[in-house]
Amino acid sequence: MNLASVCPVAFTSRILGGKWKARIIWALVRNEPLRFSEIRRACPPVSDRILTKELRELQEYGLITRREYAVVPPKTEYSLTELGGTLRPVMASMADWGLDNQGKIAGRP
Repeated sequence: MNLASVCPVAFTSRILGGKWKARIIWALVRNEPLRFSEIRRACPPVSDRILTKELRELQEYGLITRREYAVVPPKTEYSLTELGGTLRPVMASMADWGLDNQGKIAGRP
């Protein structure tokens, strides 16, 4: 998909789409920096393989950074970049909408 030629909603959906990316961003919005295991706990039941893949894609998009510390045992933390930080109001709006409407939709047959 040529990301430059799609509509803005499709573009945003492509970047944050799927089951885990928005949840990862939301975890970082709420409390950053986070270690890999902390992100995994915030996004159950994501597997290590999928979480690694999603984190790499978010890094490639420039939305998060990965910082490695030269300690034993190894320590790695993830944070939002300046660009990723611009998603804070988007994620807050999504959370508000979810709180307001979860009961209305979840209770449907």
